[in-house]
Amino acid sequence: MRRQHMQQHSETLANQQAQPQPICGSIIDDQGREVAITPEMIKQACEELEKSRVALAEKN
Repeated sequence: MRRQHMQQHSETLANQQAQPQPICGSIIDDQGREVAITPEMIKQACEELEKSRVALAEKN
């Protein structure tokens, strides 16, 4: 019984490790699907934020 439990636990861990985990989390898109947040998405968001802050500073 204990051996079977340990084997099931090992298989569960192996399955969890085989599935890639999102590095930065995830978002829900317009169609309701979960989409992993990539480092590229974060970089793009930061660049857009920086551009908007520069534009705002130039305006004032």
